[in-house]
Amino acid sequence: MAVAMQVELLGIPRQRAGVAELEIEAATLGQLLDALAARYPSLADLFRAGRADRLGPFVAANLNGDRFVTDPRTRLAATDRILILSADAGG
Repeated sequence: MAVAMQVELLGIPRQRAGVAELEIEAATLGQLLDALAARYPSLADLFRAGRADRLGPFVAANLNGDRFVTDPRTRLAATDRILILSADAGG
C-alpha cells in the first residue's frame, strides 16, 4: 500500500526538478523513483529503469538520515523522509 512521505532533493536532482521538497506516495524506493521520474521527466535519466541498482552512479538515496539505500524493494513508511542527492551535494 502506497503511503505519502516527504522527499527532499539536493544538488542536481533539485536543480533539474526545480523544487527542494515534495510529498510522494510510494510503498517502495522503486515506486518512489518511478513517481519522481513521472512527475519530473528531467530526473528520469538519473534513475535506471529495470536495473537492480535503480540509482545512477552519481545519485544516492538516504532514508531518514540513517542509511543510504539502493534496493528498489526497500519498503517505505509514511513517517519516512527520503533524501535524493547527487555526489556534488556533499558538504
